[in-house]
Amino acid sequence: MSRPLVALSLTLTALAAPLLGAGAVRAQTATPQRTLETSSSPFNINAVQALLAKGDAAAAAGNLAQANIAYDQARDLCRKLAPWYLGLAGAFRGLDARIPREMDLKGREVLELQVKSNMRLAALYRRMNQPEIAVPLLVEVVKLVTPASVDGQKAYQSLVELGFVSIPYAGPSAEGGK
Repeated sequence: MSRPLVALSLTLTALAAPLLGAGAVRAQTATPQRTLETSSSPFNINAVQALLAKGDAAAAAGNLAQANIAYDQARDLCRKLAPWYLGLAGAFRGLDARIPREMDLKGREVLELQVKSNMRLAALYRRMNQPEIAVPLLVEVVKLVTPASVDGQKAYQSLVELGFVSIPYAGPSAEGGK
């Protein structure tokens, strides 16, 4: 065999070895690796919860700037995840009922976490004497969960306390359509 052919043969063998090895490894493992489910992944519901906990710890320690960063990252991640879960739910409606159910549950969980991150950010901005930054966060909470929900009522009450709105709202049973 000539030298160029030997070199080419060795190169092809070297290139093919990882591919063959990867196939063999995949064949040996029964379940695929689910990278985004790991605790180290920055792209799942657990990551949002970890960011909220990090923000809570920073706020409790008086490090408001660090709390702000963590809460804001949690909010941003929620805003990315929610439409993707809801989009997948819609794409599979009528095809496999299990998938839309799971995606709807995950979407609702992410929206709940977004409400929590908004409420914590708003409280942080109020604490930092920046109520003008808290207002859009509180309005978003009311829109996400409706004024009739507990979190919606808390957000609206904060808007009343800030002076952004003046008419108090106690909920649907106390309102009576007035």
